[in-house]
Amino acid sequence: MKRILFLLLLVPVLSWAQSPFDGTWKVDLSKSKFPKKPDEYLLKDGMYECKTCKPEIRVKADGQMQAVSGDPYYDMRMVKVVDDKHVESAATKGGKDAAKWTMAVSDDGNTLTTNWSYYGNPSGGPVTGTDTETRVGKAPAGAHAISGSWRDAKQDVATSDAVTFTYKTSGGDTLSMTTPTGQSYTAKLDGKEVPFVGDPGTTTVSLKRIGDSVEETDYRDGKPISVSKMTVSADGKSMTIEVDDKLHGTKSTFYAIKQG
Repeated sequence: MKRILFLLLLVPVLSWAQSPFDGTWKVDLSKSKFPKKPDEYLLKDGMYECKTCKPEIRVKADGQMQAVSGDPYYDMRMVKVVDDKHVESAATKGGKDAAKWTMAVSDDGNTLTTNWSYYGNPSGGPVTGTDTETRVGKAPAGAHAISGSWRDAKQDVATSDAVTFTYKTSGGDTLSMTTPTGQSYTAKLDGKEVPFVGDPGTTTVSLKRIGDSVEETDYRDGKPISVSKMTVSADGKSMTIEVDDKLHGTKSTFYAIKQG
C-alpha cells in the first residue's frame, strides 16, 4: 500500500501550448523500477516494528487497536500473529477503517507477499493490491518469519483507478490534475506551492519546467517529501517518472501509458 499511496503523490505535470502531458495516463507497474533500499520489519517478543516506515511503527502484536502518532493516514494500528508465517494488520483514522494488510512468508522463507486495502481516498471506493518482496536480510533469532530486510520485487494493483490520472492545461502556464480517487491540484509552472487536495500525506506541491520535462516537488507541512522529474516520450504515448523520495531516502522510476 505504501508504494501505491506514494504514486498518488507523484502525478506530475507539464503545462505549455499543446502540452504532450495533457490527457489521461495509467502507470504500468510491470515496467517500473523499485527502490533498492529494503524495508525492515521486526516481530519479536510480542512487539511489531517497521524500522523503515516514516514515522517508524512500534506496537504490541496482540490483535488490539493502539494509538499511534505522526502518521497522516491513520491514528490507530493493530497487528495480529496468525501463525508462524502469517500476520494480519489494520489501521483506522477517526474511528473509520483506513487500511488492512495480510502478510505471508513463503515456505522457503525468502518471499513476503502482502495483500493490502486502503479506504482513505475521497472518492472511488477502496483500493486494493499486492506487494511482493524478496528477502535480503535474515530474521533475528527467535523472531517471526516476517522479520528481516525485504526488497520490492513486484507490485500489483487490482484497482486501476489508483494508478490513473488526468492532466489539463489552461492559459499556457497552468495545469490541473485530477484522479478518479479524488486527488487534485491546479498549479502554475513557477515553482510556487499550491494546495494538494485529497491526500492527507501531501499538503502542497510546486511545479517547474526544466527543458522538455517538469519537476514536481511534494510537501508535507512545508517540508519537501519527494522530487519527481517527468518526461513524455517523443511519440507522446508514454511518460517516465523519476522519483527521489526524500522521506524514505529512496529512488525509483515509474512508467505511465497514455490512454485513448
